[in-house]
Amino acid sequence: MFDRELVACSSCPHACAANRIMGKHGFCEADAGINVAAVVIHHGEEPVISGAQGICNVFFRHCNLRCLYCQNHQISQGKMDVGFDIYRNTEDVIDAVVQALDQGCPNLGFVSPSHMLPQMKRIIQGVQDRGYRPVIVYNTNAYDRVEMIHEMADMVDVWLPDFKYMDASLASSWSGAADYPQVALSALKAMYQHAGSTLRIENGIAVKGMIIRHLVLPGAVENSLEVLETIARHLSTDVTLSLMSQYYPNAFTAHHPLLGRTLRQEEYAVVVEKLESLGFYKGWVQELTSHEFYRPDFNNEEPFQVP
Repeated sequence: MFDRELVACSSCPHACAANRIMGKHGFCEADAGINVAAVVIHHGEEPVISGAQGICNVFFRHCNLRCLYCQNHQISQGKMDVGFDIYRNTEDVIDAVVQALDQGCPNLGFVSPSHMLPQMKRIIQGVQDRGYRPVIVYNTNAYDRVEMIHEMADMVDVWLPDFKYMDASLASSWSGAADYPQVALSALKAMYQHAGSTLRIENGIAVKGMIIRHLVLPGAVENSLEVLETIARHLSTDVTLSLMSQYYPNAFTAHHPLLGRTLRQEEYAVVVEKLESLGFYKGWVQELTSHEFYRPDFNNEEPFQVP
C-alpha cells in the first residue's frame, strides 16, 4: 500500500510528483527501491541516543537537500557506486536491523528519511511484525512536510531534527533549498506539538521527546545566532539542543572561501555564549576537536570507525 505514495512523489517539500515506481527521479534522484546504503550500530550520536549499546541506524541513499558540506556525501549525493550494496529488498534490511537489535541496541534510527518515508514505514512494520519494539528515532534534516510529521506521530518516539539555517541565501547556495528556514521551522513546530519540551529518559536512553541539532558552520556565526533565537522565540528554551562543532571540509568544499576550513574556537564560543544567554539549559556542546572523529567512509563495512 505504501508504494502508491511514490506514483507521484510528494514525500518531501519539493513535491516533485516524480513517478518513482516507473523509475522517474525527482530532486533527490531516488527511485522506489529500498535505497539503503548501510545498517550499522552507531556509537557517535548524543549519549542518550547511542547509549552504552549503540543505536541501530538505517542510512538511506540520496537526500532531499544538496548540502555542499555533507559528511555523508558518498551516499547522499546520488552516487550509487559506494557502500555495500547488500540490501536488495526490505527483508534484507529487516534482517540486518533484527541482528543489531539482538546485540542489545534499544533504538532504531532512520537517517535522512524525508524522501524515503514509504520505505521507512515498511521497515518499521516488518521489524514490529517480528515481535520487536525498539525506540524509533527520526533523524532528519528537517526539510519535512508538516502533513508527514503528523502522519508519523504515532510511529516516531524521538524526533532528532537538524535546524540548519535561518539565512535563506545560505540555505539556497549551500543546500539547494531557499525556503529551508520556513519549511524547517514549520516542521519543528509540528514535531514540538507532538513531543513537547520534555525528553523522557529511561536507563540512560531517550525513549520519548525531541532533540534539535545545529551544526555551526565556519563563517556563518550570524546564521547560528538567528537559529538559536528562532528556537527560543517560536518553540521554547526548555527544548534539548545539541550544538555541534564537528564540521570539516569535504572534497566539494576544500577550496570554498568559507567552508574550506574547520570552525574556529572564537566562532564556536560566540554561539555557545548565545546559547547560554538565551536560557537554554538542556543538551550538549562539542569539543572543537570533534571534527577529527566524525568522518564516515561508506566504502567500509563499518563507516564510523574512530581513527
